[in-house]
Amino acid sequence: MVGPYRGLFGTPGVKGFVISGFIGRAPMSMLGIGVILLISAVTGSYATAGAVSAAVSLAFAVAAPLSGRLVDRFGQAKVLVPFILLHAVSITALMLCAHAGAPQWTLYATGVASGATGLSLGSMVRARWSYVLKDSGRLHTAFSFESVADEVIFVGGPAFVTALTTGVNAYAGLIATIVLALAGTLAFACFRATEPPAVRHRSTGRSPIAIPGVAMLSAVFLAMGAVFGSIDIITVAFADEHGSKAASGFLLASIAAGSMVSGLWFGSRQWKISLRSRFVRGLSLFAAGLTPVLLMDDIRAMAPALFLAGLSISPTLITGFSLVERMVPAGQLTEGMAWISTALGLGVAAGAWAGGRLTDLFGASNAYGFSYACALLAVVAGLGGSALVRRRQYTG
Repeated sequence: MVGPYRGLFGTPGVKGFVISGFIGRAPMSMLGIGVILLISAVTGSYATAGAVSAAVSLAFAVAAPLSGRLVDRFGQAKVLVPFILLHAVSITALMLCAHAGAPQWTLYATGVASGATGLSLGSMVRARWSYVLKDSGRLHTAFSFESVADEVIFVGGPAFVTALTTGVNAYAGLIATIVLALAGTLAFACFRATEPPAVRHRSTGRSPIAIPGVAMLSAVFLAMGAVFGSIDIITVAFADEHGSKAASGFLLASIAAGSMVSGLWFGSRQWKISLRSRFVRGLSLFAAGLTPVLLMDDIRAMAPALFLAGLSISPTLITGFSLVERMVPAGQLTEGMAWISTALGLGVAAGAWAGGRLTDLFGASNAYGFSYACALLAVVAGLGGSALVRRRQYTG
């Protein structure tokens, strides 16, 4: 299973942008929880903390396709450097406003600025893989590797921020977020040899979201994001209801572990069936894998159930990004992939809000029904719109 991945890193220039890209996008899993921990510690209000964190996420989701368009037009380095500097300044301003006890609106304003200047660095890493690798089979493996890297980030990032915030001080987590974002992104921008060329003049002014297949995939990933966002908060409540809130970290790690294992396996295979078939099957397994979660009423049984639920996540995400790579013109690839990230982010935000409300109203075990309904919605959208990607140039 390791062999195909080892071959990827023999390509000149790859190691540099992969390592720096990993460091630079690690803060994407750290910023939200860091804001919640800081604001709640300073104001004593989880409602305010959650609202500011939501403002950060929504601002990022709205701005990501726009910054992606700028990257496609002017090149990665020319956009990354000013944006990451503004991002660091915005987070610093948020911390200063919190420390000074400034009016609440300043927290929202600096939070929106922090989100709007955030960058979808994962989309840019995938765009570089598409530029460097012309072999679709190797690109499949590269996207699989990036999906696994994302899982590692989302498992380790929140734990790292929480440890710093609770063990050092309330500001340490966000300070680490700034340092990693600056160091990784600026280093990433320095690797110019693997940077896709900018396309200043496009044959069409349409956004990639106007491509029917990309719009369908965005709808699917919006629903999947709602599953991820709701499962996170419901699982914490589930562990709390069963007298072991500390076990929530282990439960959430179980679903991420399932996704990592399947991502490594999926990327090591040479598939003969089309991308469309892989995507449809992955979605169907995604919904089926969540079914046992609805039936569990014990923490020890929930861990393997969540591991099973995670097995289809990476393959579905990998195939979705691969489909976007096939459908979107090279000059709009970063923006096209940013739309997928935006859809996931919006879904996570909506799912977290709905999951929390439903947990309060009906209890955690019953609230999992919302996650399952969103998974079914993703399947319906994917199956109903699969014809949009059933074209010769989209099959792999």
